[in-house]
Amino acid sequence: MAPSEPRRADQSMDLLLGLFRDAVDPSYALAARSGVPKHSAHLLAAIGLLIFGLMIGMSFVQTRTDAAAALDERTQLINRVKAGEQQQDKLRAQLAAVQTDVRNLSNQVNGGSASQGQLDALDASTGMRPVTGPGFVLVVDEGGDSQAQGSRIVDSDIVSAVNGLWAAGAEAIAINGHRLSSRTAIRGAGGAITVDYRSLTRPYRIEAIGDAAQLRDRFENSSGGALWSYLKQNFGMTINSFLADNLTLPADPGLGLDFAKPNK
Repeated sequence: MAPSEPRRADQSMDLLLGLFRDAVDPSYALAARSGVPKHSAHLLAAIGLLIFGLMIGMSFVQTRTDAAAALDERTQLINRVKAGEQQQDKLRAQLAAVQTDVRNLSNQVNGGSASQGQLDALDASTGMRPVTGPGFVLVVDEGGDSQAQGSRIVDSDIVSAVNGLWAAGAEAIAINGHRLSSRTAIRGAGGAITVDYRSLTRPYRIEAIGDAAQLRDRFENSSGGALWSYLKQNFGMTINSFLADNLTLPADPGLGLDFAKPNK
């Protein structure tokens, strides 16, 4: 085997020496050898940079235009939602007034009868009429860092609290003034919690009518109470509770008669 050539001491400097010797872009040398004037090469480079700048500018303008259109569309959608909610509130108020008139007429016809007393009791338990009495109140909210994972209140958290109160013996429940019935839907929509498709705002005030002390003690030992104790300790959510001597919960304005037929 032939002995390898000895390694030069400056061999590692070849790359740096090459960069020093060929510091000019090879395209300039090629242009010079081909007879293309240097100013033409500069002109071509300037045209390329101009085209690139125009492309970047057009992209920026298009992005700004799309963002403005998206913001305008979002604003219009929010306004439509607010208008729909206002119209819904108006219809709910009209429905509540009609239901009151129906109850008054029923009392005039059947006042004092056993059937009317039974009807009044059923109306109260189903949410068809307002109720008043002592009870227990929960006020729940998110902690300081609502962006941390798991620290936002979701619909299932509210459902757990409501189910815990029902299990504790609540006779009637309302969330932020909205009466609950067996047909009430509590759901999440994006970042909001809705009750019968109406968005709620924080904090969430859950009122329950019944034996106040019993509601408090039984709720704390329920699955809903255990969940909220866990959320408070691990995610910084707040839950405040107190007994109330007198609560008034409205009727559920969305609860109406769908089907009826006369008794034979």
